[in-house]
Amino acid sequence: MERSVVVAIAEGLHARPAALFVAEAGKQPVPVTVRKGDAAPVQAASILGIMTLGAAAGETLVLATEADGPEAEASLDALETFLSQVEIA
Repeated sequence: MERSVVVAIAEGLHARPAALFVAEAGKQPVPVTVRKGDAAPVQAASILGIMTLGAAAGETLVLATEADGPEAEASLDALETFLSQVEIA
């Protein structure tokens, strides 16, 4: 299961937004990976992996999980919602 998401966060996934994204990913019941373009996917719960993406505002990321069912869908929904925020509180 995978989903494409455009990063709406003004700062992109750098520093604080990346740390908050990783924390949100760690709360999910199934593991999720993130990739940008044709690059290899990284674990969504890995700060080092997320920082290496260098994802800026307006770029498309692909969220994916090998899991299936409602927990997998809920995990992708939560991370998509996070990336779709314009501002991080």
